[in-house]
Amino acid sequence: MAGGAPDSPYEDDEGGGGIISEINVTPLVDIVLVLLIIFMVTARLIVSRAIPGVDTPKAASGEEVRTTLALTIDAQRALFVNGERTTEVAAGEMLKKAVAQNPDVQAVITADNTIPYGDFVALIDLVRLSGIKKYALTVAEKPPNR
Repeated sequence: MAGGAPDSPYEDDEGGGGIISEINVTPLVDIVLVLLIIFMVTARLIVSRAIPGVDTPKAASGEEVRTTLALTIDAQRALFVNGERTTEVAAGEMLKKAVAQNPDVQAVITADNTIPYGDFVALIDLVRLSGIKKYALTVAEKPPNR
């Protein structure tokens, strides 16, 4: 190309003028990788809404339940309602108040694997005595048998 710079991007290898007809995919790959990292971090935050340190039992027949009230007993036998530590009496009052606001309220019960069975049954009893008719038990997904 006459008068053009020798390193012009519009010149092909033979020295003639040409148009760049290839797409530069490097910026596209960079953007996709950044989005992937953002989704991985936010997915981890969404999944770990439970109380940390609670080792739930594993089951192959679990399904997802919309959580309205989350009740959790951790390994130290501390009771949490919607992520806030509370006593059994205060939890009973909170549950009764939730039933008064919405009679169709649902509860999801999570307990550590090391919790005595009696404590777990007492929590289920507390839920039922407060008037909650629908409740579910949280389990972790069991890996498939190989």
